[in-house]
Amino acid sequence: MEARLPVLEPGFRGTPPDGIWAPPQPRPSYEAGAKVEAVSSNPQAPKSDPSMRPTSISVLIVAGLAAAALGWLLLSFSYSSLPDLPWSPVIVLVVLAIAEGLLAQNTSARIQRKPGTMRVDPLAVARYVALAKASSLVGAISAGFSAGLVIYLAMESTQAAHDDLPTAVGGLVSAFALIGAALWLERACRVPEKPDAKDEDDSDRPSGRR
Repeated sequence: MEARLPVLEPGFRGTPPDGIWAPPQPRPSYEAGAKVEAVSSNPQAPKSDPSMRPTSISVLIVAGLAAAALGWLLLSFSYSSLPDLPWSPVIVLVVLAIAEGLLAQNTSARIQRKPGTMRVDPLAVARYVALAKASSLVGAISAGFSAGLVIYLAMESTQAAHDDLPTAVGGLVSAFALIGAALWLERACRVPEKPDAKDEDDSDRPSGRR
């Protein structure tokens, strides 16, 4: 039979049985795990939100091309039965573009804390970003649809097409104005980087020259 050495509990003091010391047992380290748990359980830790990412220009282009094809097909099959193009969508797009342009200018000044401006609410800034992203997508769809109308009407030689062409051009211009205002508003909601913090980081680095 093999002789088994008695295993002592950590922290045992005194003379072991048979005068034989068991090898010391390694103590588990809880420091690293505590740090990881503390960081992961922090409710204030920043999390990446896909809705807060910058608007993708490729998505706007794809949406515009799809809307242009839809506008072309719509007029190709049913233009003769459609009424005159209304100016009301053009007016709505222009009003939205002006409102978001003014909002972008005001928000940018408040985030940069220019003299005479009030402090901006972070929750309001998040709403402005959502508004800007939705408006840029609406503007891209409207621009594509209007572009399809302009191309079709420009190729038609009828009097009705000639009368509707200015409305389609106005819709195209106002849609591009809305896209520009929306992207400006989204950019205005970004917090500018602090150059002082970057300079301090550079000054803390050891210099290679002595």
